[in-house]
Amino acid sequence: MNPTTALAFAVLALLLTGPVPALLARATWPYRAPGAALVLWQAIAVAAVLSAFSSGLVIASQLLVPGPDGRPTTAPLEEIDALGLPLWIAYVVVFAITLLIGAKLIFSIASVAVRTRRRRSRHRMLVDLLDQGEPHRSRNSNLRVLDTAEPIAYCLPGLRHRVVVSAGTLDNLSREEITAILMHERSHLRSRHDLVIEAFTAVNEAFPKVVRSKSALGSVRLLVELLADDSAVRVTGPTPLARALVACAGSSAPDGALAAGGPHTLTRIQRLSRPGTSIPIALGAYLASVAILVVPTIAVAVPWLVELERLFRG
Repeated sequence: MNPTTALAFAVLALLLTGPVPALLARATWPYRAPGAALVLWQAIAVAAVLSAFSSGLVIASQLLVPGPDGRPTTAPLEEIDALGLPLWIAYVVVFAITLLIGAKLIFSIASVAVRTRRRRSRHRMLVDLLDQGEPHRSRNSNLRVLDTAEPIAYCLPGLRHRVVVSAGTLDNLSREEITAILMHERSHLRSRHDLVIEAFTAVNEAFPKVVRSKSALGSVRLLVELLADDSAVRVTGPTPLARALVACAGSSAPDGALAAGGPHTLTRIQRLSRPGTSIPIALGAYLASVAILVVPTIAVAVPWLVELERLFRG
């Protein structure tokens, strides 16, 4: 492998963190296949991270120059003699930046996970204290009712998950509409959509602002809502869910929760009147996901294996 390979991976990483997410965020076809589109978003994120690391590691591999015995050496003085001081410093700086990005990604993942779970834990204790539900309700029920007239519905994911609604939701919505909104929230809990959002939040925080996509996280949030909508529609049909979304459109939820309403309510309601999932679109998205992941992986693995074999054979 050589610096040209590193440049190719660097360009690929920049494309996958900038222009590609921007184009995908403006597309409307993901509304026809939200599950496949979500897989594609995840493939793009993973491929971007792999490409960024691959670029740095390819540069770092240039430090493994053959020593006097022909085997790769990590002795700095021998590396400087073979590469020259300016080039050696450049390679070391790139390798250090690669390690720094990796450390920041790990820190971001841990930080987002801890921060989100603390917020959920505090809010879960609060809704348990404020619960106005029926006293005879099962102790195993995860439903909590808040005493407010505003229609509210959201869920708190986790091992001790909660579905939170307001008295206004129960009073103003019909039985079918309440069923639809509860199915929507329980779909989030069952599919663990919160973990997908956490991962994208961590990646978004780890990458520098100048290269990270501002649209990826918002698009992923919309897609998980569309998936939860589809789950509710299979139980109640589109009309009760649309009415429930209109009623809860102005509601909000705490950080770490997944709310039924939100800024994309109009888009979601319009989508409910259109045909369902498009199989050709979904198939194309799945194939694109495989290609985005497999091609860079093979491009990394094969040269590395050849290079290592050459170095250690010598």
